[in-house]
Amino acid sequence: MPNSTVNLLNQGRLISNLRLQIDRICSVDTLGNDARTYTFRMAPRRHRNRGFMQIHHLNCGCMCPIGGALFDGFSRGLTANLVCHCLLIETNQGLVLIDTGFGQQDIKSPYSRLSAFFIHFNNIQFDRQYTAIAQIEQLGFSASDVRHIVLTHLDFDHAGGLEDFPEATVHVMQSEIDAAHDRHGFITKRRYRPGQWDEVKSWKYYSAGGEPWFGFEAVRDLEGLPPEILLIPLTGHTRGHAGIAIDTPDGWLLHAGDAYFYRDEMGSSKRRCTPALRAYQWMMEVDRKARLLNQDRLRALSVDRSSSVRLFCSHDALELKAFAGKSSSSHN
Repeated sequence: MPNSTVNLLNQGRLISNLRLQIDRICSVDTLGNDARTYTFRMAPRRHRNRGFMQIHHLNCGCMCPIGGALFDGFSRGLTANLVCHCLLIETNQGLVLIDTGFGQQDIKSPYSRLSAFFIHFNNIQFDRQYTAIAQIEQLGFSASDVRHIVLTHLDFDHAGGLEDFPEATVHVMQSEIDAAHDRHGFITKRRYRPGQWDEVKSWKYYSAGGEPWFGFEAVRDLEGLPPEILLIPLTGHTRGHAGIAIDTPDGWLLHAGDAYFYRDEMGSSKRRCTPALRAYQWMMEVDRKARLLNQDRLRALSVDRSSSVRLFCSHDALELKAFAGKSSSSHN
């Protein structure tokens, strides 16, 4: 799509203040129960925005593991409701996708693409409506409009849709792609699925450096991306796991990926997590000390900088519900 057409579409969305409503959170009708969500007031920007940006919150995967509230903290039935919280960002440089969730090929041929262990353990629901490409097309865009994909990490439930966007450049930490190619051990062989990304043509790899972000290491000036989008290394869950920070008109938004899994792990000095998600984090971690340290630092950030930074993780359905329909946009 020509840049002029993209800009016209962007201007139209801004004028009409359209907001993407995502309420396909695994058909949950108990989201209003006693589970607690945190809403953080966004602080004014400290510098002039360099261009147009509008953010959509997408659910790009549905997982319903047996365990109900032992996982998600609110389900009343036998199965839980976990999501794959991704972002679609409209920019002057085209569309930017943050994580992809599951892709079309995962839906069509799950057992040739994914581990049977995780298909059954997570009780993955394979439905095209949850793919990023289906939701992007619903917005009136096409796969070719997605110019960049920034990944928190390369786990099967985050990178499954990469090949749905063949013209996109994929941005990831160098240590993460190294880990994905060094597949040893039961979990590692099953979490990283090369068939999900072996046809990606354009990669950009990064190491930490540059000016810190709220005391965290940061990767700034991602190639071809607006300067408002940063990679924040958060190792522990995987060797190259990272958060993605976005400087919005009213403050920072941090996609923390799998650095934590449950909403009440943030927003308070005391951590609270459901037993099943606590166990899942333990099962998936590669560096326990680093994971817990980064989680402590994120928790402190969520308390001390709640007026400046809003953060969310990848799989909490209530966090997605809180953000869904809320779009951050700006234009100069």
